[in-house]
Amino acid sequence: MFGISTQELLILAAILLLLFGASRLPSLMRNMGRSVNEFKHGLRDQPKDHEAIEEKDSSEEAAEQAAS
Repeated sequence: MFGISTQELLILAAILLLLFGASRLPSLMRNMGRSVNEFKHGLRDQPKDHEAIEEKDSSEEAAEQAAS
């Protein structure tokens, strides 16, 4: 998993526990998960937004050509 061994994950978890405390750690991880999900959602929707911009540009070009 990402080249990280179990021992390294345990050390990382212990450091996070010491830095943020047991009470804030669940909310921190929950917010991090939501951020990752929002990022993935944004990546999925990006091509659709890009296609809409291209369609708008092509319709504007067609309108300009019709007006000339």
